[in-house]
Amino acid sequence: MTKAILPPTDSRPARGGRGFATFDDPGTPLLVDEAGDPDFVALQASADFRELRRRITVFVVPVTCGFLLWYLGYVALSAYAPDLMGTPVWGVINLGLLFGLLQFVTTIALTLAYARYARRKLDPQVDAVRSLTAEDRA
Repeated sequence: MTKAILPPTDSRPARGGRGFATFDDPGTPLLVDEAGDPDFVALQASADFRELRRRITVFVVPVTCGFLLWYLGYVALSAYAPDLMGTPVWGVINLGLLFGLLQFVTTIALTLAYARYARRKLDPQVDAVRSLTAEDRA
């Protein structure tokens, strides 16, 4: 419960207006502008939004760098070490073919890992950020 204190010029509330004691709506959005739209500047400065960006960066940057190194290593080995990549592993299957197929396996594994990470770590944080603007109720 909060108290609505009227300005000194108004001694009584207007007819039909709010009285002395009012109850705040507990779901009042925190970071919205006068039009009811999200205040993006305030939202970006919030601790919840900074935590969301940190969680995204913690996963995306290392995984992207690792995958790019793996892919560029595959391309470099294919270009500069054809004898190594042509090494037979099993029958007509050589090392280059195995590394090429592992590119697909790695892509699928990273996609599944990101989906799990997003579901466990990012989605709850996104809900927290949305709750700052009441978009979680829309």
